[in-house]
Amino acid sequence: MSASPWKNHDRAAFLARRRRRERWAESALGAAASVVVLIALGILLTLLVESLPFFQVVGLWDFLFDTEWTPLFERAHFGILPLLSATLLTGLLAMLVAVPLGVLTAVWLSEFASPRTREWAKPALELLSSIPTVVFGYFALLFVTPLLQQLMPGLPTFNLLAPGVVIGLMIVPYVSSLSEDALRAVPVDLREAAFSMGAGRWRTALWVVLPAAASGVTASAVLALSRALGETMVVAIAAGQQARLVLDPRDGAATLTTYIAQVAMGDVPRHSLAYQSLFAVGLSLFLLTLGFNVLGYWIRHRFGELTR
Repeated sequence: MSASPWKNHDRAAFLARRRRRERWAESALGAAASVVVLIALGILLTLLVESLPFFQVVGLWDFLFDTEWTPLFERAHFGILPLLSATLLTGLLAMLVAVPLGVLTAVWLSEFASPRTREWAKPALELLSSIPTVVFGYFALLFVTPLLQQLMPGLPTFNLLAPGVVIGLMIVPYVSSLSEDALRAVPVDLREAAFSMGAGRWRTALWVVLPAAASGVTASAVLALSRALGETMVVAIAAGQQARLVLDPRDGAATLTTYIAQVAMGDVPRHSLAYQSLFAVGLSLFLLTLGFNVLGYWIRHRFGELTR
């Protein structure tokens, strides 16, 4: 028997309503994504407009290559190298802590933890991301620094080593969570092939699964680095606020974010050159973190295609 014309009509109306709902949902999601992009563009445009008067007075060459940063002194210098060196050194220290801990944690969660253990261990680890960064800052100053002073007598109270270690602990969830997702995306066939050749679980995890997920693990490390470079409160509290060109993490120094916090909370006149330098430093930090995010995206897609 053929279907009733009324039933065919109802089915066509139902499909039409579903298509309309799907188009509305797609439009809403597209609008939300557009808002995020517009906000980022708005931030970039604001930094560019506010930084333009600064760069009309301070040359780009002096800004990039002068080794002194003294914007509040009578004889002001605006070389960003001291702030940049402290920022990159702190980020490097953080990665030396976060990458080994995060990757090993991800390997354990992906390859050894039972599903029930993974259900509570991963959210518990990610709770580190919800702790206010000011708490990490005082933890670095009042606990980690005295502990390091016992191991290294003569270490000053304000140094880059303690905040670097604490920021590394703080971004472990970023590395572990993204790396664990990359490890779990590795096909089961590779694991079974390694087991069939007599490899144990540790050898399979470290020599088969981890290299296969190298693109995702590397991308997670790069994205975590961009998060570390943008950290403010930990370095503002525990690293000191003296801008100087340093290569020794035992010394104290100001980072890009430290200077932004220092000027933003100070009594600097609004249209002064020192105030405008705030936006020049913010623009530098924005471009630096954007570059690392683009690099992480490129690594994930470029080398992910090679391993598939």
